[in-house]
Formats: sequence, structure tokens, C-alpha cells
Amino acid sequence: MDYNKYRSLDFSILYRSMHKYYDLALTDLDISAGQVTFLIVLSQKEGISLVDIANICSYDKGTVTKGIQKLEEKGYVKEEESFDKRAKLLYLTEKAKQIMSRLYMVIRDWWEYLTSDVSSDELEVYLNIQAKLANKARKYNFNQEEEIKFFGLQKSTLLDYPSKLAATIFTGGCNFCCPFCHNSDLVYLDENIKEIKEADILEYLTKRKSILDGVCISGGEPLLHRGLISFITKVKNLGLLVKLDTNGFLYEELKKIVDLKLVDYVAMDIKNSPNKYGLTCGVKNIDLTNIYKSVDLLKRGIVDYEFRTTIVKEYHDLNDIKEIGLWLNGAKNYYLQSFRNGENVIDKTLHSHTLETLEKYKKELEKNIKNVSIRGV
Repeated sequence: MDYNKYRSLDFSILYRSMHKYYDLALTDLDISAGQVTFLIVLSQKEGISLVDIANICSYDKGTVTKGIQKLEEKGYVKEEESFDKRAKLLYLTEKAKQIMSRLYMVIRDWWEYLTSDVSSDELEVYLNIQAKLANKARKYNFNQEEEIKFFGLQKSTLLDYPSKLAATIFTGGCNFCCPFCHNSDLVYLDENIKEIKEADILEYLTKRKSILDGVCISGGEPLLHRGLISFITKVKNLGLLVKLDTNGFLYEELKKIVDLKLVDYVAMDIKNSPNKYGLTCGVKNIDLTNIYKSVDLLKRGIVDYEFRTTIVKEYHDLNDIKEIGLWLNGAKNYYLQSFRNGENVIDKTLHSHTLETLEKYKKELEKNIKNVSIRGV
């Protein structure tokens, strides 16, 4: 992966490296990098409140409260009553004032190190852009209703939703990193991947609602997105059925959607037998508690569902299939999906099993699951 494409990674490196430098330089003062900002703000504008600091620095009030409390305990900040009894005002102590020049020197030294190879013209452009980005970030309303960002739309398909003509939409981001995943661009979210706005998706669905039966919401992992319930509600209001693809790890989110009767069909991936789950889903020490709970939830039959496993030669053998069969005993529908290599697969060295092997696996699973089918061959 070309990590240089990710600007957010650059910002993170700058931020964390600065914190490391500040922490080391100020160890003897028992001041952390996170507390430096509060001291600088107070040195320039004493007699302000916690809320004022939160607004100036774009921190939440809880973070500021904890930071100021620690600085009070260390003797660097003091509170005084104001005319408004509900809001105490903050001031630097004499102890803090004596070390402020040291703080400014640490900040200056780090900045000089960073910019030593940057021309004055380059620096001016950078600072202007940085100020513009910071002002825009400060104005963002973090409490606004979150819209889902989509990164793919298949306008119509008869394959994704059993017996239905559907549109399939793809969310970005995933909490797993399965080596055989064929949507690596959705897992890593390359900055060049084209975003499709929720409003554009809804506009398309509105125009096609008389033709389509439903919508498949896939990913990535759709349940990661806080705006999912709001979006599904809008789709349901169009009179369309909704199918959700999920890995089942976010049990509470899945249960909420099922309980609200917002989905008509759920397809849950079963990555492998429990003892090989972490290896197969790319999360080494995964806790399977939520996976088990999601399986049990679906097996109760509250919503129509299927379980499915992408079968990969390097990850699945007959013993795994036997364990999966015992685990899913009594399940309604189960699909064996043959792995297909391709350009967007995370690990391109993997291979598929033969049809003969898949048929053998199907026969084994039918000992515990009535309806077993093979896909992708």
C-alpha cells in the first residue's frame, strides 16, 4: 500500500511526533503535551472559563475539565469565582508563569526543526492552507445528523438479493481485514476512491423505486456507520425492501436494526470455524462473543436471513466445515461461496477449492443445515 496517499496519516505523524517531543522535553516539569495547549491559551488570555477554552481549542468540555484538573493538582492553574457562580474563571499560578518561557522555547525549537528545510515561500503557503483547514474544522457541527458516505453503486442485480431485483450500495471502512476480501479499496479507503453522496443514492432509488424490489447495503461493514438507521428509514419510506450484509461483530447495532424491523433480509458472513476465526478475518485475538450472539439472533427467525462463507484453499479444510456445521446446526440457509482472485483482493496469492471439494463440503454441512448451496462456480 502507498501510505503516502493518506494525508490523514501525515497529520497524525506530525501531531504524534510533536507530542513525543513535548513530553520528552518537559518531563522534569510533569507537564504532558496535551496540557501545553491549555497553558498557552491561559498565558495569552487569563480569566476565561472551561467553556471558553473548549471553544478556542475545539475540545469537548470533558477533555478540558480533566486537563485543567490535572494542572490544578500540579499547581499550575487556579480557579477564582466570577460574577456568574456557575462558571469559575481560570488563571495561571506563579509557578506556571515562571515556566512559560520554557514552554515557548520548546515549541519554537520543534518548529525550527520541522521547517529547517522549508523555504519562506513554501512555509507561508503551508501556514495559510493550514489556517484555512483549521477554521473549517472548527466550524464543523459534530452533533449534526451523520450521513453515510457510499463508495460504490451497482444499479441493478439479480444476484445479491435472493429472488429480488435490487440495487447494491457499498459503504466504506471495515473492522475486519480478511486476506481474501475482494473489496480492498473499501477496507483501506484510498483517498482517490470516488465518494457517492447519500442524497445522490436516494435520488436514484426514488427514480427507480417502481422497477426495483429492494436495496442491498454492503461494504465494508455497514454497521460501522452511525447514520445507517436514518438512511435505511429513508429507503423503507420509498417502499423498497432492504437487505443488509454484515460480518456480525457489531451485535448491538444489528439487534437494534432487527428489533426496529428496518431490514427484510440479513446476510451474515461466517469467516471460519471458531478456532481459526481470527486468522481468517485478520483480527488475531478476536473476541467471538458478539459473533455468537449475532448468529443466535438470526437463528431465532425474527428476520429472513442467510449465513455464508467464502471458501479459500489456504484457510478452510474439511474439519473447519464440520465445526461450522455443528455451530450453525438448524440454521435456515447457508451458502458456500467459492473464492475468486482479482485485482482488488487483499492477498493475491490465495486460491479457490475445486468444485468437487465444495460439493464434498456441501454434503458435510447438510448433516446439520437443511438448505446448503454453492455460489460463485
